Amino acid sequence: MRTNARERNVGWRIDYFFVNELLKDQITGAGILADVMGSDHCPVTLDLKV
Repeated sequence: MRTNARERNVGWRIDYFFVNELLKDQITGAGILADVMGSDHCPVTLDLKV
């Protein structure tokens, strides 16, 4: 059964980044790459200060 959830931007958000307390302060951004195809999942990004 196909629900076109990705095309409608609805559905479960099951891809996450988990970070510890030390890394938490290094986060500068995060995002979802909805334009990248190849899967029924959208890649997620995490930007860090290094």
